[in-house]
Amino acid sequence: MAEKLALDGGPRTVPEGMVRTWPPHDERDRQAIMDVFDSDIFHGNSAPNAVAMQEKWAEYCGCKYALVTNSGTSALHMAVASAGVLPGDEVITSAFSFWASAAAILHHCAIPVFVDIDPVHYTIAPELIEEKITERTAAIMPVHIHGMPADLDPIFEIAERHDLMVVHDACQAHGATYGGQKIGGIPFTTGFSTNRSKNLSSGEGGIFTTDDDDAYEHARRMREFGEVVPPSGQQREYNAFGLGWNYRPHEFVNAFMLTQFSRLDENNARRIEFAHFLTESFEDIPGVAGPAEPPWGQPVYYVYVVEFRPEEVGLDCSAGEMKAACVKALAAEGISMGQWQTRPIPGQDVFLQKQGFGRGVPWALNPDVEYEYRGEDYPLTLEFIAAHSYLRGVYPPNDMELMRLYVDGFRKVIDNIDRVMELAAEA
Repeated sequence: MAEKLALDGGPRTVPEGMVRTWPPHDERDRQAIMDVFDSDIFHGNSAPNAVAMQEKWAEYCGCKYALVTNSGTSALHMAVASAGVLPGDEVITSAFSFWASAAAILHHCAIPVFVDIDPVHYTIAPELIEEKITERTAAIMPVHIHGMPADLDPIFEIAERHDLMVVHDACQAHGATYGGQKIGGIPFTTGFSTNRSKNLSSGEGGIFTTDDDDAYEHARRMREFGEVVPPSGQQREYNAFGLGWNYRPHEFVNAFMLTQFSRLDENNARRIEFAHFLTESFEDIPGVAGPAEPPWGQPVYYVYVVEFRPEEVGLDCSAGEMKAACVKALAAEGISMGQWQTRPIPGQDVFLQKQGFGRGVPWALNPDVEYEYRGEDYPLTLEFIAAHSYLRGVYPPNDMELMRLYVDGFRKVIDNIDRVMELAAEA
């Protein structure tokens, strides 16, 4: 007989307070912050923690240059601009991502053009890219979503055939590899986020990477008001060579990023271990499945994705209906799931209404082109959103004991799936 659901008054699977938050931090992080106070150097692109983080990240990724920034969105904007994208140009990117991917394109007055996703790995579908290329296309932006490396070889073949740049959104992919190469060390430019939730966390921040000298110089000027700012102690010209922004981080962020970086590989290894355990365990539980690892690279599981499959448990309902019912039942068991993307990016109001900068910009820069955005044009993205949710806590300082309880909780809910659906219908 199936164990009684927590929703029906049965025992909760995961004890209250057991799931711990990300990122793990300790005295090393606190001391690094206090050392910034003691140094009396709180800002500046030549500050010691900024320089050290840039050197370490470039070496880690296997690239020539890295620049720390104040956010992942600013790092992405720098990646777009320094790749030579100009106002009115089109950049092809994934319909499924956090919308900062497209925002970074809009920030440079360029125009996002969207492509649906690979239904297995949820990254941009290479076979759908070429049909979206026009004479205005300047770049392709693959998004390494969920820490999952996109399939890059066919993307680079398309880019070479059409003389396009490749700009990587690696905001969720710190340490992920493609063909053995770290994302961030693959041409042409890349943006990372170090927001609190990311595999490499600094509370808030970002990193830009490239191998190209000109792209680096462009991004370096862009990060600081369009100027070339010399190291401290040298005379600053206060002359802007072009439009720039204030995308600098402060030293407290850089110091925290450095101490967290020292544990990145260790933490990623734990994420991968947890993910493999869950995915293998879910193979014995009908109705749910974990993510598939691609043959081309190693993901780092920024989030752990669970798919709901009603047909495997004999349910005559949509995956979305099963998901909603199970998420509620799992929550009662102490297993939290969530979802941050509820529609394709081109289905968001900023695109439906072409808000942009007002007066139709940037779309008005191409007055002879009618740009139309509709979320329903991306059925694979819609299917992903309907059938999948993210399991929280699949990272350290949580441990394998919690993962085993997660599996127990999922098995309990699936064993009681008819009752789970009945309770959902009553609600």
